[in-house]
Amino acid sequence: MNDAAPAAAPTSRASGLPTPDLDTLIVGAGFAGLYLLHRLRGAGFRARVYEAGGGVGGTWYWNRYPGARCDVESMSYSYQFDEALQQDWEWTERYAVQPDILRYANHVADRFALWPDMRFDTRVAAAHWDEAAGLWRVRLEPAGGAPEWVTARFCIMATGCLSTANLPDIQGRDSFRGATYHTGRWPHEEVDFTGLRVAVIGTGSSAIQSIPAIAKQAAQLTVFQRTANYSVPAQNRPLGAAEVAAVKADYRALREEAKTRFGCFLVDLPRPSALADSPEARTAEFERRWETGGLTFMASYEDLLYDTAANETAADFVRAKIRATVDDPETARKLMPTNVIGCKRLCVDTGYFETYNRPNVRLIDIVERPIRAIVEAGVAIGDADNGGEEIEADAIVFATGFDAMTGTLKRIDIRGRGGLALREAWEAGPRSYLGLAVNGFPNLFTITGPGSPSVLTNMMPSIEQHVEWVSDCIEALRGRGAGVIEAERAAQDAWVAHVNELADASLRSTCSSWYVGANIPGKPRVFMPYIGGYPAYAARCAEIAAAGYEGFAIR
Repeated sequence: MNDAAPAAAPTSRASGLPTPDLDTLIVGAGFAGLYLLHRLRGAGFRARVYEAGGGVGGTWYWNRYPGARCDVESMSYSYQFDEALQQDWEWTERYAVQPDILRYANHVADRFALWPDMRFDTRVAAAHWDEAAGLWRVRLEPAGGAPEWVTARFCIMATGCLSTANLPDIQGRDSFRGATYHTGRWPHEEVDFTGLRVAVIGTGSSAIQSIPAIAKQAAQLTVFQRTANYSVPAQNRPLGAAEVAAVKADYRALREEAKTRFGCFLVDLPRPSALADSPEARTAEFERRWETGGLTFMASYEDLLYDTAANETAADFVRAKIRATVDDPETARKLMPTNVIGCKRLCVDTGYFETYNRPNVRLIDIVERPIRAIVEAGVAIGDADNGGEEIEADAIVFATGFDAMTGTLKRIDIRGRGGLALREAWEAGPRSYLGLAVNGFPNLFTITGPGSPSVLTNMMPSIEQHVEWVSDCIEALRGRGAGVIEAERAAQDAWVAHVNELADASLRSTCSSWYVGANIPGKPRVFMPYIGGYPAYAARCAEIAAAGYEGFAIR
Protein backbone atom coordinates (compact mmCIF):
# COMPACT_ATOMS: atom_id res chain seq x y z
CA MET A 1 0.00 0.00 0.00
CA ASN A 2 1.02 3.62 -0.39
CA ASP A 3 0.00 7.07 0.80
CA ALA A 4 -2.65 7.45 -1.90
CA ALA A 5 -6.22 6.61 -0.90
CA PRO A 6 -7.09 3.03 -1.95
CA ALA A 7 -8.87 2.38 -5.21
CA ALA A 8 -12.34 0.86 -5.46
CA ALA A 9 -12.61 -2.72 -4.22
CA PRO A 10 -14.49 -5.74 -5.59
CA THR A 11 -18.17 -5.97 -4.67
CA SER A 12 -19.59 -8.14 -1.86
CA ARG A 13 -22.53 -10.26 -3.00
CA ALA A 14 -24.37 -10.04 0.35
CA SER A 15 -24.66 -6.27 0.69
CA GLY A 16 -23.92 -5.16 -2.86
CA LEU A 17 -21.10 -3.00 -1.51
CA PRO A 18 -17.40 -3.16 -2.46
CA THR A 19 -15.33 -5.67 -0.51
CA PRO A 20 -12.85 -3.87 1.77
CA ASP A 21 -9.41 -5.04 2.91
CA LEU A 22 -10.88 -5.88 6.33
CA ASP A 23 -14.31 -6.52 7.73
CA THR A 24 -13.44 -4.82 10.99
CA LEU A 25 -10.56 -2.52 11.84
CA ILE A 26 -9.93 -2.14 15.57
CA VAL A 27 -8.01 0.81 17.00
CA GLY A 28 -6.23 -0.04 20.24
CA ALA A 29 -4.74 -3.19 21.78
CA GLY A 30 -5.99 -2.75 25.32
CA PHE A 31 -8.45 -5.11 26.93
CA ALA A 32 -11.26 -3.96 24.61
CA GLY A 33 -9.18 -4.44 21.48
CA LEU A 34 -7.98 -7.89 22.52
CA TYR A 35 -11.47 -9.19 23.21
CA LEU A 36 -12.87 -7.63 20.04
CA LEU A 37 -10.23 -9.36 17.96
CA HIS A 38 -10.85 -12.71 19.64
CA ARG A 39 -14.62 -12.47 19.35
CA LEU A 40 -14.79 -11.16 15.78
CA ARG A 41 -12.28 -13.67 14.47
CA GLY A 42 -14.28 -16.40 16.13
CA ALA A 43 -17.36 -15.22 14.24
CA GLY A 44 -15.49 -15.48 10.94
CA PHE A 45 -14.73 -11.83 10.33
CA ARG A 46 -11.45 -10.53 8.93
CA ALA A 47 -10.32 -8.35 11.81
CA ARG A 48 -7.10 -6.55 12.63
CA VAL A 49 -5.91 -4.39 15.52
CA TYR A 50 -3.72 -1.31 15.06
CA GLU A 51 -1.93 0.03 18.13
CA ALA A 52 0.24 3.13 18.57
CA GLY A 53 2.26 1.50 21.34
CA GLY A 54 4.77 -1.30 21.12
CA GLY A 55 2.64 -3.94 22.84
CA VAL A 56 -0.72 -4.90 24.28
CA GLY A 57 -2.26 -3.61 27.48
CA GLY A 58 -3.64 -0.18 26.62
CA THR A 59 -3.53 2.04 29.68
CA TRP A 60 -1.42 -0.57 31.47
CA TYR A 61 1.16 -0.44 28.67
CA TRP A 62 1.62 3.31 29.07
CA ASN A 63 1.07 3.88 32.80
CA ARG A 64 4.19 2.35 34.34
CA TYR A 65 4.85 4.98 37.00
CA PRO A 66 6.02 3.88 40.49
CA GLY A 67 3.10 2.56 42.52
CA ALA A 68 0.74 2.10 39.54
CA ARG A 69 -2.03 -0.23 40.66
CA CYS A 70 -5.66 -0.96 39.79
CA ASP A 71 -8.33 0.40 42.15
CA VAL A 72 -10.71 -2.51 41.43
CA GLU A 73 -9.92 -5.80 43.13
CA SER A 74 -7.90 -8.13 40.93
CA MET A 75 -10.32 -11.07 41.14
CA SER A 76 -12.94 -8.75 39.59
CA TYR A 77 -10.68 -6.81 37.21
CA SER A 78 -10.28 -9.61 34.70
CA TYR A 79 -12.09 -11.21 31.78
CA GLN A 80 -15.02 -13.52 32.44
CA PHE A 81 -15.81 -14.59 28.87
CA ASP A 82 -13.67 -17.73 29.15
CA GLU A 83 -14.10 -20.01 32.15
CA ALA A 84 -10.76 -21.76 31.74
CA LEU A 85 -8.94 -18.43 31.59
CA GLN A 86 -10.45 -17.13 34.82
CA GLN A 87 -9.81 -20.43 36.55
CA ASP A 88 -6.21 -20.76 35.37
CA TRP A 89 -4.93 -17.24 35.98
CA GLU A 90 -3.49 -16.53 39.44
CA TRP A 91 -3.61 -13.08 41.00
CA THR A 92 -1.29 -12.58 43.97
CA GLU A 93 -2.58 -9.36 45.58
CA ARG A 94 -5.97 -7.92 46.41
CA TYR A 95 -5.20 -4.98 44.09
CA ALA A 96 -2.97 -5.89 41.16
CA VAL A 97 0.10 -3.84 40.29
CA GLN A 98 0.71 -2.62 36.75
CA PRO A 99 3.34 -5.27 35.84
CA ASP A 100 0.94 -8.08 36.82
CA ILE A 101 -1.92 -6.58 34.77
CA LEU A 102 0.37 -6.16 31.77
CA ARG A 103 1.55 -9.75 32.19
CA TYR A 104 -2.11 -10.83 32.17
CA ALA A 105 -2.79 -8.91 28.93
CA ASN A 106 0.18 -10.60 27.27
CA HIS A 107 -1.00 -13.97 28.53
CA VAL A 108 -4.40 -13.39 26.91
CA ALA A 109 -2.76 -12.48 23.60
CA ASP A 110 -0.64 -15.65 23.82
CA ARG A 111 -3.48 -17.93 24.93
CA PHE A 112 -5.82 -16.93 22.10
CA ALA A 113 -3.07 -16.52 19.47
CA LEU A 114 -3.96 -12.90 18.79
CA TRP A 115 -0.50 -11.65 17.77
CA PRO A 116 -0.69 -12.38 14.00
CA ASP A 117 -3.63 -10.00 13.61
CA MET A 118 -2.18 -7.05 15.53
CA ARG A 119 0.09 -4.31 14.23
CA PHE A 120 2.07 -2.27 16.75
CA ASP A 121 3.91 1.05 16.63
CA THR A 122 1.27 2.18 14.15
CA ARG A 123 -0.78 5.30 14.71
CA VAL A 124 -4.24 5.59 13.20
CA ALA A 125 -4.12 9.16 11.90
CA ALA A 126 -7.40 9.38 10.00
CA ALA A 127 -10.59 7.49 9.26
CA HIS A 128 -12.79 8.76 6.42
CA TRP A 129 -16.20 7.34 5.58
CA ASP A 130 -16.77 6.54 1.91
CA GLU A 131 -20.52 6.84 1.45
CA ALA A 132 -20.63 5.36 -2.05
CA ALA A 133 -18.60 2.30 -1.10
CA GLY A 134 -20.07 1.93 2.39
CA LEU A 135 -16.69 1.53 4.07
CA TRP A 136 -14.00 3.35 6.05
CA ARG A 137 -10.73 4.48 4.50
CA VAL A 138 -8.16 4.56 7.29
CA ARG A 139 -4.76 6.22 7.18
CA LEU A 140 -2.02 4.43 9.13
CA GLU A 141 1.29 5.95 10.17
CA PRO A 142 3.77 3.22 11.14
CA ALA A 143 6.74 4.35 13.20
CA GLY A 144 9.67 4.76 10.84
CA GLY A 145 7.62 3.81 7.78
CA ALA A 146 5.60 5.42 5.04
CA PRO A 147 1.91 6.19 5.63
CA GLU A 148 -0.56 3.60 4.35
CA TRP A 149 -4.28 3.41 3.67
CA VAL A 150 -6.48 0.42 4.46
CA THR A 151 -10.22 -0.05 3.97
CA ALA A 152 -12.66 -1.65 6.40
CA ARG A 153 -16.41 -2.15 6.52
CA PHE A 154 -16.50 -1.31 10.24
CA CYS A 155 -14.16 0.84 12.30
CA ILE A 156 -14.18 0.15 16.04
CA MET A 157 -12.53 2.61 18.38
CA ALA A 158 -11.16 0.68 21.36
CA THR A 159 -8.98 3.64 22.30
CA GLY A 160 -9.78 3.73 26.02
CA CYS A 161 -11.16 6.45 28.25
CA LEU A 162 -7.83 7.54 29.73
CA SER A 163 -5.30 7.30 26.94
CA THR A 164 -4.37 10.84 25.85
CA ALA A 165 -1.97 12.37 28.36
CA ASN A 166 -2.62 15.96 29.40
CA LEU A 167 0.58 17.99 29.55
CA PRO A 168 -0.16 21.44 31.01
CA ASP A 169 0.89 24.51 29.08
CA ILE A 170 3.15 26.09 31.71
CA GLN A 171 5.43 28.94 30.67
CA GLY A 172 9.01 27.74 30.18
CA ARG A 173 8.08 24.06 30.32
CA ASP A 174 10.72 23.12 27.74
CA SER A 175 13.48 25.18 29.38
CA PHE A 176 14.00 22.81 32.32
CA ARG A 177 17.45 21.23 32.10
CA GLY A 178 16.61 18.14 34.16
CA ALA A 179 14.56 15.06 33.28
CA THR A 180 10.79 15.33 32.82
CA TYR A 181 8.18 12.58 32.97
CA HIS A 182 4.43 12.18 32.59
CA THR A 183 2.74 9.44 34.60
CA GLY A 184 0.65 8.49 31.57
CA ARG A 185 3.72 8.07 29.32
CA TRP A 186 6.25 6.57 31.69
CA PRO A 187 9.54 5.14 30.35
CA HIS A 188 9.75 1.37 30.01
CA GLU A 189 13.11 1.26 31.74
CA GLU A 190 13.25 1.80 35.49
CA VAL A 191 13.53 5.42 36.67
CA ASP A 192 15.70 5.82 39.77
CA PHE A 193 15.09 8.96 41.85
CA THR A 194 17.60 8.04 44.54
CA GLY A 195 19.27 11.16 45.91
CA LEU A 196 17.43 13.50 43.53
CA ARG A 197 15.29 16.57 44.12
CA VAL A 198 11.94 15.73 42.51
CA ALA A 199 8.97 17.97 41.77
CA VAL A 200 5.56 16.35 41.24
CA ILE A 201 2.91 18.56 39.63
CA GLY A 202 -0.62 17.29 40.30
CA THR A 203 -2.38 15.36 43.06
CA GLY A 204 -4.87 13.17 41.18
CA SER A 205 -4.96 9.39 41.20
CA SER A 206 -1.59 8.77 39.52
CA ALA A 207 0.11 11.26 41.84
CA ILE A 208 -1.52 9.77 44.91
CA GLN A 209 -0.19 6.35 43.89
CA SER A 210 3.28 7.48 42.83
CA ILE A 211 4.14 10.08 45.50
CA PRO A 212 4.67 7.55 48.34
CA ALA A 213 6.96 5.47 46.11
CA ILE A 214 8.95 8.45 44.85
CA ALA A 215 9.30 9.87 48.37
CA LYS A 216 11.08 6.71 49.50
CA GLN A 217 13.85 7.35 46.94
CA ALA A 218 14.11 11.09 46.52
CA ALA A 219 16.35 13.28 48.60
CA GLN A 220 13.66 15.96 48.44
CA LEU A 221 10.14 15.71 47.04
CA THR A 222 8.07 18.83 46.42
CA VAL A 223 4.41 18.31 45.56
CA PHE A 224 2.53 21.07 43.73
CA GLN A 225 -1.20 20.79 44.44
CA ARG A 226 -3.99 22.75 42.78
CA THR A 227 -6.94 20.82 44.25
CA ALA A 228 -6.89 18.56 47.29
CA ASN A 229 -8.39 15.14 46.60
CA TYR A 230 -10.26 12.65 48.70
CA SER A 231 -8.50 9.33 49.01
CA VAL A 232 -9.28 6.18 50.95
CA PRO A 233 -6.84 3.42 51.90
CA ALA A 234 -6.65 0.38 49.65
CA GLN A 235 -5.90 -1.94 52.56
CA ASN A 236 -4.02 -4.01 50.01
CA ARG A 237 -2.66 -7.43 51.00
CA PRO A 238 -1.55 -10.71 49.48
CA LEU A 239 -4.38 -13.01 48.43
CA GLY A 240 -4.65 -16.22 50.41
CA ALA A 241 -5.02 -19.55 48.64
CA ALA A 242 -8.27 -20.30 50.46
CA GLU A 243 -10.00 -17.05 49.47
CA VAL A 244 -8.91 -17.43 45.84
CA ALA A 245 -10.25 -20.99 45.80
CA ALA A 246 -13.54 -19.84 47.31
CA VAL A 247 -14.01 -17.20 44.61
CA LYS A 248 -13.09 -19.58 41.80
CA ALA A 249 -15.45 -22.23 43.12
CA ASP A 250 -18.35 -19.84 42.56
CA TYR A 251 -16.83 -17.46 40.01
CA ARG A 252 -19.65 -17.45 37.47
CA ALA A 253 -22.36 -16.83 40.06
CA LEU A 254 -20.33 -14.05 41.68
CA ARG A 255 -19.77 -12.41 38.30
CA GLU A 256 -23.49 -12.51 37.54
CA GLU A 257 -24.33 -11.04 40.94
CA ALA A 258 -21.85 -8.22 40.32
CA LYS A 259 -23.76 -7.34 37.16
CA THR A 260 -26.77 -6.49 39.32
CA ARG A 261 -24.76 -3.81 41.17
CA PHE A 262 -24.40 -0.19 40.11
CA GLY A 263 -20.65 -0.33 39.46
CA CYS A 264 -20.55 -3.98 38.41
CA PHE A 265 -18.39 -5.12 41.31
CA LEU A 266 -19.36 -6.72 44.59
CA VAL A 267 -19.39 -4.58 47.71
CA ASP A 268 -21.59 -4.66 50.78
CA LEU A 269 -24.96 -3.15 49.94
CA PRO A 270 -25.41 0.44 51.10
CA ARG A 271 -27.56 1.52 54.01
CA PRO A 272 -30.55 3.71 53.03
CA SER A 273 -29.55 7.15 54.32
CA ALA A 274 -26.60 8.70 56.11
CA LEU A 275 -28.96 11.20 57.70
CA ALA A 276 -31.30 8.51 59.05
CA ASP A 277 -28.53 6.90 61.14
CA SER A 278 -27.37 8.33 64.44
CA PRO A 279 -23.96 10.05 64.37
CA GLU A 280 -22.50 7.09 66.25
CA ALA A 281 -23.94 4.49 63.87
CA ARG A 282 -22.91 6.54 60.84
CA THR A 283 -19.33 6.91 62.06
CA ALA A 284 -19.19 3.18 62.76
CA GLU A 285 -20.33 2.42 59.21
CA PHE A 286 -17.81 4.78 57.68
CA GLU A 287 -15.09 3.30 59.88
CA ARG A 288 -15.99 -0.23 58.82
CA ARG A 289 -15.81 0.73 55.16
CA TRP A 290 -12.53 2.60 55.73
CA GLU A 291 -10.97 -0.48 57.31
CA THR A 292 -12.31 -2.67 54.51
CA GLY A 293 -10.58 -0.35 52.06
CA GLY A 294 -11.16 0.68 48.48
CA LEU A 295 -14.09 2.09 46.56
CA THR A 296 -16.61 0.43 48.87
CA PHE A 297 -16.43 3.58 51.01
CA MET A 298 -18.77 5.50 48.68
CA ALA A 299 -21.25 2.61 48.87
CA SER A 300 -21.83 3.27 52.58
CA TYR A 301 -25.19 4.99 51.99
CA GLU A 302 -27.57 5.31 49.07
CA ASP A 303 -27.89 9.09 49.37
CA LEU A 304 -24.22 10.13 49.45
CA LEU A 305 -24.26 11.30 45.84
CA TYR A 306 -27.78 12.74 45.89
CA ASP A 307 -28.07 14.72 49.12
CA THR A 308 -25.59 17.45 50.00
CA ALA A 309 -26.02 17.06 53.76
CA ALA A 310 -25.53 13.29 53.53
CA ASN A 311 -22.47 13.78 51.36
CA GLU A 312 -20.98 16.20 53.86
CA THR A 313 -21.04 13.51 56.58
CA ALA A 314 -18.76 11.32 54.43
CA ALA A 315 -16.55 14.27 53.50
CA ASP A 316 -16.20 15.27 57.16
CA PHE A 317 -15.19 11.72 58.06
CA VAL A 318 -12.37 11.68 55.47
CA ARG A 319 -11.19 15.15 56.44
CA ALA A 320 -11.00 14.00 60.06
CA LYS A 321 -8.88 11.06 58.97
CA ILE A 322 -6.50 13.40 57.13
CA ARG A 323 -6.29 15.69 60.16
CA ALA A 324 -5.51 12.72 62.41
CA THR A 325 -2.90 11.30 60.03
CA VAL A 326 -0.86 14.34 58.97
CA ASP A 327 1.33 15.72 61.77
CA ASP A 328 1.67 19.32 60.58
CA PRO A 329 -1.69 21.15 60.95
CA GLU A 330 -1.01 23.53 58.06
CA THR A 331 -0.12 20.68 55.69
CA ALA A 332 -3.20 18.80 56.85
CA ARG A 333 -5.34 21.85 56.11
CA LYS A 334 -4.01 22.05 52.58
CA LEU A 335 -4.68 18.34 52.01
CA MET A 336 -8.33 18.49 53.13
CA PRO A 337 -10.70 18.82 50.17
CA THR A 338 -13.64 21.20 50.36
CA ASN A 339 -15.68 19.94 47.39
CA VAL A 340 -18.30 17.18 47.28
CA ILE A 341 -16.81 13.75 47.91
CA GLY A 342 -17.35 11.56 44.83
CA CYS A 343 -17.81 14.37 42.32
CA LYS A 344 -14.23 13.62 41.32
CA ARG A 345 -13.10 10.04 41.02
CA LEU A 346 -12.39 8.75 44.52
CA CYS A 347 -8.72 7.85 44.85
CA VAL A 348 -7.43 4.70 46.52
CA ASP A 349 -3.99 4.85 48.12
CA THR A 350 -1.32 3.11 50.11
CA GLY A 351 0.24 5.51 52.61
CA TYR A 352 -0.46 8.73 50.72
CA PHE A 353 -1.32 11.06 53.58
CA GLU A 354 1.33 9.46 55.81
CA THR A 355 3.94 10.44 53.21
CA TYR A 356 3.58 14.10 54.18
CA ASN A 357 5.02 13.27 57.61
CA ARG A 358 8.36 12.48 55.99
CA PRO A 359 11.03 15.19 56.48
CA ASN A 360 11.93 15.11 52.76
CA VAL A 361 8.40 15.91 51.52
CA ARG A 362 6.97 19.41 51.06
CA LEU A 363 3.50 20.41 49.85
CA ILE A 364 2.88 23.65 47.96
CA ASP A 365 -0.66 24.88 47.32
CA ILE A 366 -0.52 26.50 43.88
CA VAL A 367 -3.83 28.25 44.41
CA GLU A 368 -2.15 30.23 47.19
CA ARG A 369 1.22 30.40 45.43
CA PRO A 370 0.70 29.80 41.68
CA ILE A 371 3.32 28.29 39.42
CA ARG A 372 4.76 31.28 37.56
CA ALA A 373 6.98 29.31 35.22
CA ILE A 374 9.21 26.31 34.83
CA VAL A 375 12.81 27.50 34.70
CA GLU A 376 16.13 25.85 33.96
CA ALA A 377 16.69 24.89 37.58
CA GLY A 378 13.16 23.91 38.58
CA VAL A 379 9.77 25.49 39.30
CA ALA A 380 9.17 29.18 40.01
CA ILE A 381 6.16 30.02 42.19
CA GLY A 382 4.52 33.19 43.43
CA ASP A 383 5.10 36.79 42.44
CA ALA A 384 8.71 37.30 41.35
CA ASP A 385 8.72 40.77 42.94
CA ASN A 386 6.85 39.87 46.11
CA GLY A 387 7.89 36.72 47.94
CA GLY A 388 8.35 34.50 44.91
CA GLU A 389 10.47 31.37 45.14
CA GLU A 390 12.30 29.02 42.82
CA ILE A 391 12.11 25.37 43.86
CA GLU A 392 15.18 23.62 42.54
CA ALA A 393 14.66 20.17 41.06
CA ASP A 394 16.60 17.49 39.23
CA ALA A 395 13.44 15.91 37.80
CA ILE A 396 9.84 16.98 37.23
CA VAL A 397 6.95 14.51 37.16
CA PHE A 398 3.76 15.74 35.50
CA ALA A 399 0.94 13.81 37.18
CA THR A 400 -1.61 15.87 35.31
CA GLY A 401 -3.97 13.23 34.02
CA PHE A 402 -5.67 12.84 30.66
CA ASP A 403 -7.91 14.44 28.10
CA ALA A 404 -10.47 11.88 29.21
CA MET A 405 -13.00 9.98 27.12
CA THR A 406 -12.91 12.18 24.01
CA GLY A 407 -9.27 13.27 23.69
CA THR A 408 -7.98 10.34 21.65
CA LEU A 409 -11.03 10.20 19.39
CA LYS A 410 -10.78 13.90 18.59
CA ARG A 411 -7.08 13.66 17.79
CA ILE A 412 -7.82 11.20 15.01
CA ASP A 413 -9.16 12.86 11.86
CA ILE A 414 -12.47 10.98 11.86
CA ARG A 415 -14.81 12.16 9.11
CA GLY A 416 -18.30 10.81 8.54
CA ARG A 417 -21.02 11.49 6.01
CA GLY A 418 -20.44 14.62 3.95
CA GLY A 419 -16.92 14.93 5.33
CA LEU A 420 -18.18 15.98 8.79
CA ALA A 421 -15.31 15.82 11.30
CA LEU A 422 -16.05 14.18 14.65
CA ARG A 423 -14.22 17.00 16.42
CA GLU A 424 -16.67 19.42 14.81
CA ALA A 425 -19.71 17.29 15.60
CA TRP A 426 -18.54 17.25 19.23
CA GLU A 427 -17.50 20.89 19.38
CA ALA A 428 -20.10 21.61 22.09
CA GLY A 429 -19.50 18.28 23.83
CA PRO A 430 -19.80 14.61 22.88
CA ARG A 431 -23.13 13.35 21.54
CA SER A 432 -23.55 9.62 21.16
CA TYR A 433 -26.22 6.92 21.14
CA LEU A 434 -25.54 4.58 24.07
CA GLY A 435 -21.89 5.65 24.05
CA LEU A 436 -21.56 3.19 21.17
CA ALA A 437 -22.41 5.03 17.96
CA VAL A 438 -22.62 8.58 16.59
CA ASN A 439 -25.16 9.96 14.16
CA GLY A 440 -23.46 10.93 10.90
CA PHE A 441 -20.73 8.31 11.34
CA PRO A 442 -22.01 4.99 9.95
CA ASN A 443 -20.30 1.73 10.89
CA LEU A 444 -18.23 3.47 13.56
CA PHE A 445 -18.42 2.04 17.07
CA THR A 446 -16.85 3.46 20.24
CA ILE A 447 -16.12 1.01 23.04
CA THR A 448 -16.92 2.55 26.47
CA GLY A 449 -17.48 5.88 24.78
CA PRO A 450 -19.04 9.01 26.30
CA GLY A 451 -22.65 8.32 27.22
CA SER A 452 -21.91 4.85 28.60
CA PRO A 453 -21.17 3.86 32.25
CA SER A 454 -17.46 3.17 31.52
CA VAL A 455 -15.33 4.98 34.13
CA LEU A 456 -18.07 4.85 36.78
CA THR A 457 -17.93 1.06 36.76
CA ASN A 458 -15.55 -1.87 36.80
CA MET A 459 -14.14 -1.34 33.31
CA MET A 460 -13.62 -5.02 32.49
CA PRO A 461 -17.27 -6.16 32.47
CA SER A 462 -18.27 -2.86 30.86
CA ILE A 463 -15.76 -3.56 28.09
CA GLU A 464 -17.04 -7.11 27.67
CA GLN A 465 -20.67 -5.93 27.49
CA HIS A 466 -19.79 -3.43 24.75
CA VAL A 467 -17.63 -5.87 22.80
CA GLU A 468 -20.35 -8.51 22.86
CA TRP A 469 -23.04 -6.01 21.84
CA VAL A 470 -20.98 -4.69 18.93
CA SER A 471 -19.91 -8.11 17.67
CA ASP A 472 -23.47 -9.44 17.95
CA CYS A 473 -24.67 -6.37 16.01
CA ILE A 474 -22.19 -6.93 13.20
CA GLU A 475 -23.18 -10.60 13.05
CA ALA A 476 -26.85 -9.61 12.89
CA LEU A 477 -26.14 -7.27 9.98
CA ARG A 478 -24.37 -10.06 8.14
CA GLY A 479 -27.36 -12.32 8.75
CA ARG A 480 -29.69 -9.71 7.26
CA GLY A 481 -27.45 -9.09 4.27
CA ALA A 482 -26.97 -5.50 5.42
CA GLY A 483 -23.71 -3.57 5.29
CA VAL A 484 -24.36 -0.20 6.93
CA ILE A 485 -25.71 0.83 10.34
CA GLU A 486 -25.98 4.35 11.76
CA ALA A 487 -27.43 5.87 14.91
CA GLU A 488 -30.51 7.95 14.16
CA ARG A 489 -30.46 11.61 15.20
CA ALA A 490 -33.68 11.40 17.23
CA ALA A 491 -32.50 8.34 19.16
CA GLN A 492 -29.15 9.99 19.86
CA ASP A 493 -30.80 13.21 21.05
CA ALA A 494 -33.10 11.28 23.36
CA TRP A 495 -30.21 9.32 24.83
CA VAL A 496 -28.10 12.45 25.39
CA ALA A 497 -31.06 14.09 27.13
CA HIS A 498 -31.46 11.03 29.35
CA VAL A 499 -27.75 11.01 30.24
CA ASN A 500 -27.88 14.71 31.10
CA GLU A 501 -31.05 14.36 33.15
CA LEU A 502 -29.48 11.66 35.32
CA ALA A 503 -26.27 13.64 35.71
CA ASP A 504 -28.15 16.75 36.77
CA ALA A 505 -29.84 14.82 39.58
CA SER A 506 -26.49 13.71 41.03
CA LEU A 507 -23.83 15.56 42.98
CA ARG A 508 -21.18 14.04 40.69
CA SER A 509 -21.67 16.81 38.14
CA THR A 510 -21.25 19.66 40.64
CA CYS A 511 -17.49 20.19 40.60
CA SER A 512 -14.64 20.72 38.18
CA SER A 513 -13.49 17.20 37.35
CA TRP A 514 -12.25 15.31 34.32
CA TYR A 515 -15.73 13.72 34.20
CA VAL A 516 -16.84 17.08 32.76
CA GLY A 517 -13.58 17.92 30.98
CA ALA A 518 -12.65 20.68 33.44
CA ASN A 519 -8.96 19.72 33.44
CA ILE A 520 -8.58 20.63 29.75
CA PRO A 521 -8.62 24.36 28.92
CA GLY A 522 -11.38 25.18 26.44
CA LYS A 523 -13.03 21.76 26.62
CA PRO A 524 -16.85 21.98 26.85
CA ARG A 525 -18.20 21.24 30.34
CA VAL A 526 -20.38 18.18 29.78
CA PHE A 527 -20.76 15.27 32.20
CA MET A 528 -19.57 12.49 29.91
CA PRO A 529 -20.27 9.08 31.51
CA TYR A 530 -23.73 7.55 31.99
CA ILE A 531 -24.59 7.74 35.67
CA GLY A 532 -27.58 5.36 35.72
CA GLY A 533 -25.49 2.32 36.62
CA TYR A 534 -24.42 -0.81 34.78
CA PRO A 535 -27.61 -2.90 35.25
CA ALA A 536 -29.99 -0.30 33.80
CA TYR A 537 -27.61 0.48 30.97
CA ALA A 538 -26.98 -3.15 29.98
CA ALA A 539 -30.72 -3.85 30.09
CA ARG A 540 -31.44 -0.93 27.75
CA CYS A 541 -28.75 -2.06 25.30
CA ALA A 542 -30.26 -5.56 25.29
CA GLU A 543 -33.77 -4.15 24.69
CA ILE A 544 -32.54 -2.10 21.74
CA ALA A 545 -30.84 -5.11 20.16
CA ALA A 546 -33.88 -7.34 20.75
CA ALA A 547 -36.07 -4.75 19.00
CA GLY A 548 -34.00 -5.10 15.82
CA TYR A 549 -31.54 -2.36 16.83
CA GLU A 550 -34.11 0.28 17.62
CA GLY A 551 -32.83 3.78 16.99
CA PHE A 552 -30.46 2.66 14.23
CA ALA A 553 -30.91 3.02 10.48
CA ILE A 554 -29.79 -0.15 8.69
CA ARG A 555 -29.28 -0.80 5.00
